[in-house]
Order: sequence, then C-alpha cells, then structure tokens
Amino acid sequence: MSIRYSKWIYPDMTELHAQVEASLEQWFGERFADYPHISLPGLDPYDYDGWFNRLAPELMARGSDYCEREWHGYVPSPQQLNQAFFRAVSRSNKCVLEPDCKHGDPDQS
Repeated sequence: MSIRYSKWIYPDMTELHAQVEASLEQWFGERFADYPHISLPGLDPYDYDGWFNRLAPELMARGSDYCEREWHGYVPSPQQLNQAFFRAVSRSNKCVLEPDCKHGDPDQS
C-alpha cells in the first residue's frame, strides 16, 4: 500500500496544510449544525455502540471526501482528520456534556 496522505508526501507545504486543516475544522462545525445538540458520551466514553462514537468515524470519512473534492485531490491524514474533528467539537456550542457523568474526574461526587 502506498502513502497517500498529502501532508506526508509534501511535508514542506505547511501553509497549504494549515489552510486545509482550518477549512476541515470549519466543515466539521457546519456538520454539527445538522443536529439539535450532540451529547458527549456518558459514563462509558469507550462504548463503541454509543451514537457519538459511531458518528465520529462517519463524519471523518465524509471530511476526507470533502478535502479530496474541494482541495483538488488533497488527502488528509488520519491525524489531521482527528485533530480537526475534536477541535470543532471543543468549539461547538452544539456539543454538550451529559450532566450526570464524571468524565474521568475521580474527585467529582
């Protein structure tokens, strides 16, 4: 299998990579607008059947298609997709923590 990721093939094109990553983050944010509110995982964030954990890979696959289409064949790496996705999650007012979960904080009661 050959290397396809544009960032790996053209590592010196840092300005292009930054533009694509910013565009991808904005694109993810716009996709979140399709949902009323996105509740982040509850007591078990590693539940692979949880709807958010099924949504993330689907949106990342669509994000990769978006980059190839809009950026003329640019192929984002999995790291770029993951980083842009979770940056969009952290900035979105659509993503809310479920109020009854501790999210790994042992001191929270």
